Amino acid sequence: MAQLKRAGGVDGRRSASAARLLSTGLPTACSKILGLPVKMAFQLKISHYRFALINFVTLTLLDYELLVTRDPENVKAMSSTQSGDYDISTTRSSAFMPLLGEGILTSRGAQWKHSRALVRPQFSKEEVSNLHLVERHVQTLLQTFKVGDDNWTSTTDLQPLFFYFTLDTSTEFLYGQSVHSQAAIAGLDTATKGSIDGAGFNHHFGAAKHLVDKRGALGKFYWLMPMRQMEKHCAEIHKVIDKMILERLESKKDVLSMEKKGSRKFVLLDELAKETQNPMELRNETLHTLMAGRDPTGALLGWVFYFLARHPAIYDKLRSVVLEQFGAQSNIEEMDALKLRKCEYLEWVIHEVIRIVAIIPMNERIALRDATLPRGGGPDGSKPIFVRKGIQILIPLYTVQHRPDIWGEDAEEFKPERWQGRKIGWEWIPFGGGARKCLGQQFAFMEASYLIVRFLQRFDKCENTEGPGEINLHTAIENRSGTGVQVRFHQAS
Repeated sequence: MAQLKRAGGVDGRRSASAARLLSTGLPTACSKILGLPVKMAFQLKISHYRFALINFVTLTLLDYELLVTRDPENVKAMSSTQSGDYDISTTRSSAFMPLLGEGILTSRGAQWKHSRALVRPQFSKEEVSNLHLVERHVQTLLQTFKVGDDNWTSTTDLQPLFFYFTLDTSTEFLYGQSVHSQAAIAGLDTATKGSIDGAGFNHHFGAAKHLVDKRGALGKFYWLMPMRQMEKHCAEIHKVIDKMILERLESKKDVLSMEKKGSRKFVLLDELAKETQNPMELRNETLHTLMAGRDPTGALLGWVFYFLARHPAIYDKLRSVVLEQFGAQSNIEEMDALKLRKCEYLEWVIHEVIRIVAIIPMNERIALRDATLPRGGGPDGSKPIFVRKGIQILIPLYTVQHRPDIWGEDAEEFKPERWQGRKIGWEWIPFGGGARKCLGQQFAFMEASYLIVRFLQRFDKCENTEGPGEINLHTAIENRSGTGVQVRFHQAS
């Protein structure tokens, strides 16, 4: 059975004085199927309420020892000030390898530095913030909402629609062509959208990611998971990606000589192809970026409207701000990424959504050598603690982002105004921190902000049709609503 330890106790020989047992166990579900329920328990509210007063614990399951910390000082140490002592565990790379291969999200050491050097410069370019690209796919999405005589749409589950949307924007940004997964839903002529089955690709990608999550949850026992279904889905994904890469490279053989800025639209593959022509490397790095671009942003958009539908006063306030700053029907030329970033209340809403649901609910590191963390030792857990080489440390971001001593006694409430004048520290790192900070966070913020603005320009009301009830978290690699996002909109006159 799982056993929890408070504060130290990582190595009795090194820090016996720091050890203090917490005589509590996890629910009996934790004895099922290796580490999966343990992972889910820590990701969700069990960890939040069970460890409400504890910022550092040790979990032992069979012969598997984990540290769990929700202390921002420890997060800062692992991600920044002591990052040389810690890195991602091989569990992550083992879980993702069949789908993504070696790349920036899963590699370590020299391979990670190579991937980052390849990808990072591309996200520093102004052309990355391409609102015209996002606008096209927003307009396709808006075509799915049919308005009745009373100016109300029918009830719609926004969640899958937003994942289709982010898949389409991400593939066009990466490969120069979209898979157009929204086309069939919007009632468009899919025959004009190329030979790729966008809905099929979306299915295979989602299914493979679901299996990746299960594989990762097994920890070092990942190899016990059958691979037949995983291999099937990955083969279909790789076939489509390889096709798009080949087509792009064939049509852009002169890309290296195209130096005039603005002479073509920004496509990440074109930029990567200037550095490498290795087809496997191009597939892997673009797939890593696709994973990071589609899923967290799709989940974020769903949660934004989940909360806005349940807080009509906040919807009205945000819409007033949008109309004041962007107008009711602004042309795309009147909008840019900088103007979106300057929309303060929109930023507060997005930040609060990310905080309260923890879009990425879990992060982790492993000790590369015998090391320390600044907090967790001593009788009250305020002293440094020894961490033995090879120990994995989990960072349940949901619990970090719900600590009342950091966020206030109203930490469970959706309250965008809490961000007014707030300086962001290591208690809020949805995009990671330090050298491994997400490279595409500005693109993701721009994409989400632009869609929200366009929706609020068109619709003056967003009504929750699911009814009251607690938040139901469907936790995978990212948190999404377990009941979808059931709403209807009222079109502004």
